[in-house]
Amino acid sequence: MGKLTIIDHPLVQHKVTMLRNVDTGYKEFRELVEEIATLICFEATRDLPTTETTVETPICAAKGRLIEKKLGVVPVLRAGIGMVSGMLNLLPTAKVGHLGMYRDPDTLQPVTYFCKLPKDAKEREIFIIDPMLATGGTADAAIKYLKSQGITAIKLLCLIAAPEGVKKIQTEHPEIDIYTAAYDSHLDSHGYIIPGLGDAGDRLFGTK
Repeated sequence: MGKLTIIDHPLVQHKVTMLRNVDTGYKEFRELVEEIATLICFEATRDLPTTETTVETPICAAKGRLIEKKLGVVPVLRAGIGMVSGMLNLLPTAKVGHLGMYRDPDTLQPVTYFCKLPKDAKEREIFIIDPMLATGGTADAAIKYLKSQGITAIKLLCLIAAPEGVKKIQTEHPEIDIYTAAYDSHLDSHGYIIPGLGDAGDRLFGTK
């Protein structure tokens, strides 16, 4: 069974609180999203396998460990773009794919309009990133799409999650681990997370 990990580190919670604030401007919002993504990435990579090796220091040989697994980051457009730099701060050699999806405001169902993945994506552990896990419909569709491409090692990273979305992913994809900086109360009648932080895409890109 995949696990739900809520990052309750004081630094994360401080930044999430600032992120929620309606008075936080676009520039600061973007910076906070990047910083929180880096901190979530740190936790989500805790169990990456390593291989023992030996390196030469200026003084003598020393044993160490290196990550040899190939990694990939797939942001769900458009809001997931805001988390990419934060992920690459820790995973600079990861390849980045893009999955274009949006939630229909009437049906609340995901609509796919673009996808571009690394050619060797199925050989990599893939981190799907999207700031908001609300109904879970978009994340579910993203996971199903990656699975259809032969990708089996997948983790889902978000900033804010609602119980409805978590339940959806755990029901449809019980093996998938979910990492989030906050686990909120519920969804309103429009499918927005309460208390949430509003529309992450609009707040990232200043489109509202």
